[in-house]
Amino acid sequence: MSDDDELDLDGGDSVGLDSSPKKSSGLGSLLPNILKFVAIGLGALIFIVTVAVITFNILNRGGRSQTVVSETDPYVGRRPQYSMFTAVGVVRTRTNDPTPYSVVVNMVLGYDMNDKNAQTELTNRLYELRDFTRSFFNSKSAADLQPENEARLKQEIMEALNTRILEKAKIRMVVFTQLDIMEM
Repeated sequence: MSDDDELDLDGGDSVGLDSSPKKSSGLGSLLPNILKFVAIGLGALIFIVTVAVITFNILNRGGRSQTVVSETDPYVGRRPQYSMFTAVGVVRTRTNDPTPYSVVVNMVLGYDMNDKNAQTELTNRLYELRDFTRSFFNSKSAADLQPENEARLKQEIMEALNTRILEKAKIRMVVFTQLDIMEM
C-alpha cells in the first residue's frame, strides 16, 4: 500500500464528501456586516454633527446677532379707520360705592366702515345701549373708573356689547368724550 492510497477505515464510500471547512450560515455571518455598517453610520453621524456645530459657532461668532435692529425706527402699521356712532349721548348714573359718586359719561362707539348694517343695528338698539351704559357704570366703584383703568373699561364695554347686546354688528373701538366722576 502506498501513502497515496486512501484508507477506508469506516467502510463507507468517501467519494461524495466535501472536505472543505463548513461556512457558518444565518445570523452568525450576518452580524459582523450589520455591526460594520452601524459603526460606519455612527461615525458619519458624529462627523456631520461635529462639522455642523463648528460651522454654526464660527458663523454665530459666540452668540452675537448678525442683524442689527435699530431701536429708533420701529414699524408702525396703519391704524384702521372706523365709522363712529355718537347717538348714545350723555348718560348720568351713580357708582356702587357706600357713598356713591356721580358719573357722567359720553361714549362714542367705533365700528367697521364696510359694515353697512352696523349703523342700522346700533340705531335700533339705542335704548338698550343707553341702558347698558347706565347699568355698566352703576355696577362699578369710583376706584374702577379712575383714568389708569380706562383701557380696561373700554375693553370690558366692547366685549359686553359684542356678546350681549349686538347680533351682527361688532364694536371695534370705544371712545369716552366725557367721563366725569364726582363725589356727591
